[in-house]
Amino acid sequence: MERLLVVSSSPHIHSPLDTQKVMGWVLAALAPAGLAGVYFFGVRAAAVMAVCVASCVIFEYLWEKCLKKPSTVNDLSAAVTGLLLAYNLPPTIPFWMAVLGSLFAMVVVKHLFGGLGCNIVNPALAARAMMLTSWPVPMTTWTIDGVSGPTPLALIKMGATDQLPPLQDLFIGHVGGCIGETSALALLIGFGILLYKDIIKWHIPVVYVATVAVLSVAFQRPVTPLYEILSGGLLLGAIFMATDYVTTPVTRRGQIIFAVGCGVLATLIRTWGGYPEGVSYSILIMNLVVPLIDRATKPHIFGEVKKHA
Repeated sequence: MERLLVVSSSPHIHSPLDTQKVMGWVLAALAPAGLAGVYFFGVRAAAVMAVCVASCVIFEYLWEKCLKKPSTVNDLSAAVTGLLLAYNLPPTIPFWMAVLGSLFAMVVVKHLFGGLGCNIVNPALAARAMMLTSWPVPMTTWTIDGVSGPTPLALIKMGATDQLPPLQDLFIGHVGGCIGETSALALLIGFGILLYKDIIKWHIPVVYVATVAVLSVAFQRPVTPLYEILSGGLLLGAIFMATDYVTTPVTRRGQIIFAVGCGVLATLIRTWGGYPEGVSYSILIMNLVVPLIDRATKPHIFGEVKKHA
C-alpha cells in the first residue's frame, strides 16, 4: 500500500528528459553540421568551435563561481550556446573575437538576465549581432577551397545571379558561409534527430521556412523558393535557433505566429535591407515580442467567468 500511495507536492507528471539530456541530444543533432563545416572549411573550423565551446563553459563557470552560485556547466547549455555561436561565425574569424563573443553571450545576454530560462533573446544570436556590428569585415569574409568570395545571398543582393553556385552545392555544402550553415543536408539530418527524440516540434521550422518560400515568390526574388531556402542560415536558424525553449512562445498558436513573423522579417531584410541575410535579426526581433504573443494566445482557465464590459 505504501508503494501505491505517494503524497507529494506538484508537479505530478514527470518527463524522462531533463535539461542535460535535452542539451545532449541538441549537441548530437548539431554534430552532422559541424562535421560538414570541418570537411568543407578545414581544421580551422574545428578550432573555432573548440574555442567558442570552451570559452562559454569557462565563462559560465567563472561567473557562477564569483557569485557563489551552484555550477550549471554540467547541464550542457553553455556548450550548446558555444557551438551555436561557432556555427554562426566564418571559419576565418580571429580567435580573440570568438572569445569576446562567447563572453557577451554568456555574461551579458544569459547571466545578467538571471541565467538559463531567464534570457529574453537567444544568446548565440545576440553575440553574433554584436560581433557583426563591432567587426563587420572579419564577420563577412568568406572562403571556400582557400579562395575568398561572396556568399550566394550576397551574389543575389548584388544582382550577380549568373555567378550563383548550383543548387546541389548548396544542398551538400560546397559554398562559402558560416561554419554551421553550409550544408543543408547535414542540418536536415539534425532536424530529423530532434524530431525523432521529440526535442522539438515541426511547427516553427516548417512554418518559418514556408513563409520565406511563399514571400520570396510574392516579392519576386530572382531565385527559386528552394534556392532561397537552401541559401544562408535559414535552415540553421529555423531548426536550432527559433526553437529555443526559453525565447519562443508557449502555445502552439503562439509558435506559429512567431514563425510567420520570423519568415516575414527575414524576407523583408533579404529583399530590401542593406544586409543580404536576415535570419539572425528576424529571430532576435521576434524573441522580444514573445511575451506579447504569449499574453494574446494563452488559453483561458477552465471554468473562468468571462469579464463583461
